[in-house]
Amino acid sequence: MLMVDSRKLTPISEFNQPGKFGRLLRFVWQCWKLNLAGAMEFRMSFFLTAGMMIINNVVWIVFWGLYFGRFQVLNGWELQDVMMLWAVAAGGFGVMATFFGNAMRISNLISTGQLDIYLTQPKPVLLHVLISRMSVSAIGDVLFALLIYVSFGDKSMIGFIKFGLAMLLSTLIFLFFTVIVNCLAFWLGSADGLSFQLYNGLLTFTTYPTSIFRGMGKIVLFTVLPAGFISYLPIGLLRQVDIPYISGAIAVTSLLCFGGIYLFYTGLRRYASGNMMGLRR
Repeated sequence: MLMVDSRKLTPISEFNQPGKFGRLLRFVWQCWKLNLAGAMEFRMSFFLTAGMMIINNVVWIVFWGLYFGRFQVLNGWELQDVMMLWAVAAGGFGVMATFFGNAMRISNLISTGQLDIYLTQPKPVLLHVLISRMSVSAIGDVLFALLIYVSFGDKSMIGFIKFGLAMLLSTLIFLFFTVIVNCLAFWLGSADGLSFQLYNGLLTFTTYPTSIFRGMGKIVLFTVLPAGFISYLPIGLLRQVDIPYISGAIAVTSLLCFGGIYLFYTGLRRYASGNMMGLRR
């Protein structure tokens, strides 16, 4: 087994010069275009997969609609709040899985030695890994989020800006929490099951109003699983701007971003190459 020399890795800071940064943006754009072209190769499968995800989400919307048809308020949450909760949660997950779909496979790439392909190329390793795959079904989540926003959201300029900020925070929390739990494989070896359970827990709890949780459950949602910082956005940002909450959400999102990047590149120093050879487009 060969150990990776972390000094040979290409950090993002090396692309700070305008010319290099422009080439990096073109590289990211080309990866996204190729991912979409690959997904569209089988168009019927593409539309069915994305469409089934929209239908799956609509089923939950119908459930909440029936609930609020009988009970007008749920611990201070109204129908519009829950609809926007689903828009923010589904949209954030959808953007993450569409543009950075490989995040959920990092643990497997580490344990099977498949990071070798990315280490041999002069690109920021983490960024290259993240953008190398697209989840087709997640495109349905993005479309669903936009439909819900058009139907229930505040369509003023201020409302659109706040929704955009909510989507950004949601996407970054999903992305870097996923990176962090998958990086456990650097230390634990095969951590696919554990990382999936933690990731799935975050995804599940973001779709429920935070007001239904009490005590230790609520503490967990704002610490171990930062789902609360996503699920409270309809109340703390979209309905009215809660400065302490927004400040905390931005701080936690920043911490997750820096933590995910730090853990990945720290873990790379422990990574043992699988001596694999492969070709990429």
